[in-house]
Amino acid sequence: MEPAPCAAYSAVKPSAWVVSDERRTVTLILLLALRSAWRKARAPLLAAFMALLAWATPASAQHAGLRTLVVPGAQPVTVALFYPTPAVARTQPMGPWRPVVTPGAPVATAPLKGLVLISHGTGGHELGHHNLATRLAADGYLVAALRHPGDNWEDRSMITSGRYFSERPRQVSRVLDALLAHAEWGPRIPAERIAAVGHSAGGYTVLALAGAQAEPARAVQHCRSVSDDPGFCSLGKLTSAPSANSTSTASSASSASSASSPVAPASSAGGAQDGPLVSVADPRIRAVVALAPMAVVLTPQSLAAITVPMKVVMAERDVVLQGKYHGQHVAAHLPRADTSTVAGAGHFAFMAQSVWPLVSDAGDAAANPEGFDRVAYHATLENQVAEFLGQQWR
Repeated sequence: MEPAPCAAYSAVKPSAWVVSDERRTVTLILLLALRSAWRKARAPLLAAFMALLAWATPASAQHAGLRTLVVPGAQPVTVALFYPTPAVARTQPMGPWRPVVTPGAPVATAPLKGLVLISHGTGGHELGHHNLATRLAADGYLVAALRHPGDNWEDRSMITSGRYFSERPRQVSRVLDALLAHAEWGPRIPAERIAAVGHSAGGYTVLALAGAQAEPARAVQHCRSVSDDPGFCSLGKLTSAPSANSTSTASSASSASSASSPVAPASSAGGAQDGPLVSVADPRIRAVVALAPMAVVLTPQSLAAITVPMKVVMAERDVVLQGKYHGQHVAAHLPRADTSTVAGAGHFAFMAQSVWPLVSDAGDAAANPEGFDRVAYHATLENQVAEFLGQQWR
């Protein structure tokens, strides 16, 4: 409230127009001060903004290109090459897959972060992990996802060849040989930054490349002593405990992704057979990610001797490969490994989501356990793999 009128108060109270003028003056002074401050700070602020933009641009502006490489030999190896490109990628219908790539796009000029080799599961396809491959390519990696000759959706003859455990890893090594000798890619690949990622039988493959040794007899012994690992035993045509059921291993084009059923092959005549102990380590591999790996055949001693940085991810609801016999077998004997289990996930959770059913001997590779969102999980998987690889290259 305003005080009661009195002569003294009336003598010092300013008029309304004086108060208004003073406010205008203060406002003007503040505006002039702000303008002056902006002029002084504008240059460094703009410089900082441009530096931030330049730092962010290489990663955000890169996309994934896609080319096909065929490695010649008695059994040619088809390889899907994902690589960083400035060309904007778009969804490409490719059979049951929908990779976001630009086929044949130019390669980004920035140095490659490294090379990542991807090994699919038995009966699989080179595009079966396209989501992870495109993410790593956009991050700056060259990613080589091979189609294993004799163990893919069209041809599974290697399974009973008697050389499964040695031949699968050697196929990956042959792809690596070809890339390092390639006129375009060889000079760009940093030899100290080569990693391998594998799922299911591909998980076995990359563990073997890291130095794990397979003892084929362990597969037979395992399947004769347990009845709760039918996916592994039936697909390998091994004798299981009485309660385990056997299934057919016939495949067709419509099952484009029996992609990750594990196998334990029986011996057969012809070709170079696996010995009692299979050792096919490739010292050029400097980091490994094994996803729901087939691992019961690996010896504890060889697992304990691995020095290559290792990440192992298992699926909680894996009914194809029982984790206690496979992924946990690795974790128990390789405590240095970064191991984790994905809650609610099934065996096929690590594969790209197909747009139609992919019926296989191990189940529908496109199906998910109730309540599990595979597409949503892939963002987590991709981040974890990228982070793991980044830690190794520091």
